[in-house]
Amino acid sequence: MIVSGTQEALDLAGRLILNPGDRVCVEEPGYPGAAMAFEALGARICPVPVDSEGMELPGPRGRKAKLVYVTPGHQFPVCTTMSLARRLQLLEWARRSCALIFEDDYDSEFRYAGRPIPALQGLDRQGSVIFSGSFSKVLFPALRLGYLVLPPDLVERFAAAKTILNRHTAPFEQTVLCDFIVEGHFGRHLRRMREVYAERLSVLMESARRRLGGLLELSSVEAGLQTVGWLPPGVDSEAARKAAETRKVEVIPLRGYARNPLQREGLQMGFAAVNPQEIRRGVHQLALALEELTRSHL
Repeated sequence: MIVSGTQEALDLAGRLILNPGDRVCVEEPGYPGAAMAFEALGARICPVPVDSEGMELPGPRGRKAKLVYVTPGHQFPVCTTMSLARRLQLLEWARRSCALIFEDDYDSEFRYAGRPIPALQGLDRQGSVIFSGSFSKVLFPALRLGYLVLPPDLVERFAAAKTILNRHTAPFEQTVLCDFIVEGHFGRHLRRMREVYAERLSVLMESARRRLGGLLELSSVEAGLQTVGWLPPGVDSEAARKAAETRKVEVIPLRGYARNPLQREGLQMGFAAVNPQEIRRGVHQLALALEELTRSHL
């Protein structure tokens, strides 16, 4: 099903699956737009922590949850890729719990390391996964085109709801994008941009190793357009953001994506839209900001 983007997909799924008071498990920290969409429909949000393998299994906190929202390809905002073992465990949990999984395929097209892991939807044998993708990151946000891959027993319900809500999505843009894909331009674009972003990521990681040691620990990145830097214990992420802002460097505290206090403070850092020279400048300025912040707390 073609939609205008992930937010329409979330709203549509919520309207058809959830009743007021139903529980929805979301990643913690995680994409706030998903939780907001479900809360607007009266759902109860159950945050589930994220570890090195992706979202943990919901366990007792997800008892009687009707839906699980997850970004396994490139977790937002921590940037981990869910392991194959965790994916299989989550699918089994959904089967036993009679729950559905909303798989947001966020940023997974740009992969730089490791072998691709099959999507949850590709591993699903029970019809438990709603798969959502978008062209916002791979092309541009103003295109407003995304898609859903639905379990067979949900197709008619979603089609009926789509007809009532807005009938169709951007037919002219769909036609142009279809030709763009069929003629091979989309594949070439992805390969070219993957090389550009991989170079920028390499520059960021190398600059961080030389300049941010002891100040910020960057997580490894397998895919996506941003990474996370973990702050030393006792360093406040909001204070770090303000210090970086004074030196014209934009970082986002992870606490803004969490409902509960995080065990460790961190900063989200984008690299895809910044050329290598500016990345080096930004890392240097961020290091100066963090050094000043650290000295002020001694």
